[in-house]
Amino acid sequence: MAFGDGRIVAVGSVPEEPGDEVVRCDGDLITAGLVNTHHHLYQWMTRGRCVGCDLFGWLTELYPVWGKLDVEDVRAAALVGLAELARSGCTTAADHHYLVPRADDSVFDALAEAATTIGIRLHLARGSMDLGESDGGLPPDHVVEDLDAILASTERVIERHHDGERIVVTVAPCSPFSVTPELMKESAALARRHGLRLHTHLAETLDEERDALQRFGRRPVDLLEDLGWVADDVWVAHGVHFDDAEVTRLGAAGVGVAHCPSSNARLAAGMCRVVDLERAGAPVGLGVDGAASNEAGRLQPELRQSLYTARQRATRPDTFLPADALRLATEGGARCLGRDDLGRLEPGLCADVVVWPGDDLADVPDPLAGFVLGPDRLARHVFVGGDAVVRDEELLGADLGTLRRDLAERSRRLWP
Repeated sequence: MAFGDGRIVAVGSVPEEPGDEVVRCDGDLITAGLVNTHHHLYQWMTRGRCVGCDLFGWLTELYPVWGKLDVEDVRAAALVGLAELARSGCTTAADHHYLVPRADDSVFDALAEAATTIGIRLHLARGSMDLGESDGGLPPDHVVEDLDAILASTERVIERHHDGERIVVTVAPCSPFSVTPELMKESAALARRHGLRLHTHLAETLDEERDALQRFGRRPVDLLEDLGWVADDVWVAHGVHFDDAEVTRLGAAGVGVAHCPSSNARLAAGMCRVVDLERAGAPVGLGVDGAASNEAGRLQPELRQSLYTARQRATRPDTFLPADALRLATEGGARCLGRDDLGRLEPGLCADVVVWPGDDLADVPDPLAGFVLGPDRLARHVFVGGDAVVRDEELLGADLGTLRRDLAERSRRLWP
């Protein structure tokens, strides 16, 4: 494989040319960069809590803690989170950030700067919550924002950071139980004026379904459609509790789904209907989700977990194969994010390339099966737009030990 000027220029038998830098990968595996379609980087500040809670109990306990975070806490968490993603072969990450400490939207500057430091692409979802507890929402009032302030801030974030390639801003009200219908409608209008994509949580738990039925008399997908969100510029996180008709509707509309199998298992939320959604035509990608509900915080292990989850759900061992898991982690994720320049090893696409150690796979007749089903692994080399981000399993943009120590010091002050 050869790349230059940030793009793949040749794949297959590629002769060396004068001036080339050559990286030998004999015996290793090469894949397109992995795409993480749903994350909450700030949650690295609160790993290992609420280990016996469902989603609503987990949120109720953590909202007050998250309300104490400041911009530098989020920066510290993002640096560690993005570093761990890069080391696990992730070259593009979608971060859904809906917590804006004391309405200080410089938190989005910190996230963008962290991505630049680590060196991977960031789909920066300007998340939001405007429905506090006093108005019937789940989050406490002190962590929600005013609707007009959210929209104005979103415009500023787009102006400051959106370049359409390295940093892509998306518009992302948090969830049906933490935002008003007005915010959903206004956010959709704003995003479409700018030609940006939309993102939200949807149908993660049965509690969410019950809340939507109680407040609106509508199931979550019906509510989403009423608000103008069932369209091919939308991808949703989780998508666990869809009935057959909803799967068909979402597939026909091209709504993407970020499948977060480890987080769903951690919170006992259920299992996403990945096979059915793909068959219906919906793009499906993989998501790590926040490290407060998936403490591993890495993307490569989600390939194996997605395979296990699909087979457990179908009770069939042939329903989802290692190649399907890799497709979700690459091309499927790129489709969710609206990126036709990522997710495949083809000339003309972005040179987002990962080299994986194959030392322990020489005895496996199908190295892809060994890669997906075998032990968790870190990447040997990671390139984003042809630039090295990880070389010889070492992060280049920052010292991970220093980042971890800073994060630990900040996190300890929040311990009970």
